[in-house]
Amino acid sequence: MGNRQEILLTGAGGQGLILASIVMAAAAVDDNKNVVQTQSYGPEARGGASMAGVIIDIDTIEYPKVTKPTVLLCMNQASFNKYMPKVETTCIIIADSTYVSGSYSEDYKVQFFPITRSAKEELGREVVANMLALGVLNAASGLIDREIFRESIFKFAPKGSGELNKQAFDLGYRLYEEGSRHRGETSAQNP
Repeated sequence: MGNRQEILLTGAGGQGLILASIVMAAAAVDDNKNVVQTQSYGPEARGGASMAGVIIDIDTIEYPKVTKPTVLLCMNQASFNKYMPKVETTCIIIADSTYVSGSYSEDYKVQFFPITRSAKEELGREVVANMLALGVLNAASGLIDREIFRESIFKFAPKGSGELNKQAFDLGYRLYEEGSRHRGETSAQNP
């Protein structure tokens, strides 16, 4: 990956993607990087389309909008259908298999993880799926130092939920590592 990383977090309003982008931006600043964070959501907010962009660079960021995503997170089918075909095949694409399925070009390297389902089943709170998604995303991309990222979560977590949000972030790392191990075993068995 080059210096400039452009991340799109997409899904439905109410999934916490704006908060996730703010946490990511703060973590990147704490990791001594330059950052720009932008957001947009449909007029109906909860349930409508939601998209947040984060640009991370060690150099000066001259243009504040995501134009060529290097990392794409899709938390629902509508966002997957809309954004996945617009990114380059080199983009890291993370999709929540709880809500996303369907066909796509084999040129893309889409990685599916049960993000929302795992938050609900393993942590008992679907609301922390956004922090779980950040764990998967950062494990896949290595954008920000893991410990710095974990500490940034406390700054923005609602009072009393910091530890649960950190657990969600760590669970995201575990899901990614288990998925990578499984993909490696599959590749070794089917060369």
